[in-house]
Amino acid sequence: MPGDLLLRIHSPESRAMSERVLRATELTSRLNVLPFDDEAGRAALLERILGRPVPDGVTIYPPFFTDHGLNLDLGERVFVNQNCTFLDYAGIRLGSRVMVAPKVTFITVGHPVDTDDRRVWLTGGPIDVGENVWIGAGATILPGVTIGRDAVIAAGAVVAEDVPERSLVAGGKAVVRRTW
Repeated sequence: MPGDLLLRIHSPESRAMSERVLRATELTSRLNVLPFDDEAGRAALLERILGRPVPDGVTIYPPFFTDHGLNLDLGERVFVNQNCTFLDYAGIRLGSRVMVAPKVTFITVGHPVDTDDRRVWLTGGPIDVGENVWIGAGATILPGVTIGRDAVIAAGAVVAEDVPERSLVAGGKAVVRRTW
């Protein structure tokens, strides 16, 4: 079995996770139908989703989706545009001044490739995004990835490996194009 096994399916922990997914889905459903100018309502629902107040200067535009919410750590002045998804069971940290374009997806969990293990385990790892990173529209960030500070992830990139600081990555499977 892989060394990155995270959670046994059909365990008490798995049941607790499933209950949290249902709760987070209920809360995000409410958030996503609020009038856009209802900032107080948005802040109150985001606090319930995240389990704590949204840091000052953080902007999250709905629709916003998360399967857990409690493991999403946002630095100061983070900007999350519309239609982003955070599957944060294993933890997602966005450093200060990170900018996330529309339709970006962060995924911290998955399933093993082996068919016997696939129905028994969830795998994954946390995502750590350094300060001042810009993630372009439609990018997908996969489990266990670290993105170094000041990096730029191009629109549509699939990031499956760590990204060095001050790098520009592009392509269907992210490839470092240059550093500065």
